[in-house]
Amino acid sequence: MKVNPDTFSALHSTRRQFLSSAGAGIGLGALASILPGCFTQEGGLASTATAKFHHAPKAKRIIYLFQSGGPAQMELFDYKPLLHKMAGQELPAEIRMGQRLTGMTANQGTYPLFGSFSDFKQRGQSGAWVSDLLPNIANIADDLCFVKSLHTEAINHDPAMTFFQTGSQLSGRPSIGSWLNYGLGNANENLPAFCVLLSKGTGRIAAAQPLSSRLWGSGFLPSKFQGAQFRSGKDPILYLTNPEGVSSASRRHALDQLKALNNLYHEEVKDPEIKSQIDQYEMAYRMQTSVPEIMDVSTESDEVYKLYGEESRTPGTYAANCLLARRLAEKGVRFIQLYHQGWDQHNDLPEHLAKQCKDTDQASAALVTDLKRRGMLDDTLVIWGGEFGRTNYVQGIGRKDRYGRDHHPRCFTAWMAGGGVKAGTSYGKTDDYGYNIAENPVHVHDFQATLLHLMGIDHEKLVFKHQGRRYRLTDVHGHVVKDLIA
Repeated sequence: MKVNPDTFSALHSTRRQFLSSAGAGIGLGALASILPGCFTQEGGLASTATAKFHHAPKAKRIIYLFQSGGPAQMELFDYKPLLHKMAGQELPAEIRMGQRLTGMTANQGTYPLFGSFSDFKQRGQSGAWVSDLLPNIANIADDLCFVKSLHTEAINHDPAMTFFQTGSQLSGRPSIGSWLNYGLGNANENLPAFCVLLSKGTGRIAAAQPLSSRLWGSGFLPSKFQGAQFRSGKDPILYLTNPEGVSSASRRHALDQLKALNNLYHEEVKDPEIKSQIDQYEMAYRMQTSVPEIMDVSTESDEVYKLYGEESRTPGTYAANCLLARRLAEKGVRFIQLYHQGWDQHNDLPEHLAKQCKDTDQASAALVTDLKRRGMLDDTLVIWGGEFGRTNYVQGIGRKDRYGRDHHPRCFTAWMAGGGVKAGTSYGKTDDYGYNIAENPVHVHDFQATLLHLMGIDHEKLVFKHQGRRYRLTDVHGHVVKDLIA
């Protein structure tokens, strides 16, 4: 059979073709070693953040207090006296500028402005405006950095939460905690690097927005980087406890045999997910001891319970989860994610918002105070905020005190504490109507880039190659907001 020398195949090639191809491969390998975000780790992972930081980190860990549902910023942190003066008047067309509304108010026909039902005061030396609904957070205002100019494209809950947690409105991307776990590794071999705690508030609890586990999933990253959900029941982590009649020694023997079989299979198929499964089995075995220890809060003093509030004695409450977050942080867990449901006040706003604030105010402030007095706040970044804000106009015309506010992605507020951010500051500004951003906008991707920067990571270099494309948390957007950093 004659072979065309100009045709290259894996089975038939000339020496010249072989050397040319090999040389190209060596060149590509050399190029990958010097270009940022291009060299690979074991299992084919592509990232420059292996065990090294891109720059000196400000924070060692993050505790993210995610308030699911969208807290009303003009009732809590963004004081707008003009809304009181114009109460009942129509939102001016030049302020709205034809911006998109949800289906819940798009056909309402009229958009009457309404000010906060709660009173505001300037707090501490910083003079930050904080509502009377949050007296404990008001007391620590000088420790906080308020970001009042956050904005997002997402106008409904699920895509908005997915956007904040994964950098995309579409599902399937890794969450923030998974990216950090992948980039920086685990600082505690007996606990997951990424832990998740859930709680439900008492405001609009019957209609609380559901939470999906993909919000703390690893997406296309290996599964060992996903968040581990802690529960409040008898078994904090499902399937961790040995079945009745199975001893620790027999479990160890079974795992050793399973590991040997998995290693043989990995040698055959070279699937990196098999290594992830081995790692997860081993972590689960170590957690059989470490998790009961971390969940045993009986060693905490009465003074600590008084600080966090009486609800901190009840497992599964927001207060109990804040206390548990501090304990996990002490053990070296790198990313601790709390989700608190119930902030979606489309109706009965005064009643439901007040309840949500009561659920979260004392414990949120206690967490910051507790970390500070233990010398941990400087290198722990605490974040409080939701997926978007609420409208300055009323939803539910003529319902008196049973009115609500619709979703508003154009501007909203979050706060941060510790971890290298500027304490006692407010960044960004909304217009007098609280509808549009007037100064220093901060997009979701900017916020994410800044969080990674505080953890010692360049968001443009933390990448993972998937299906031929290099992905990152901030996609192709985002810049670090340096004015937030101390």
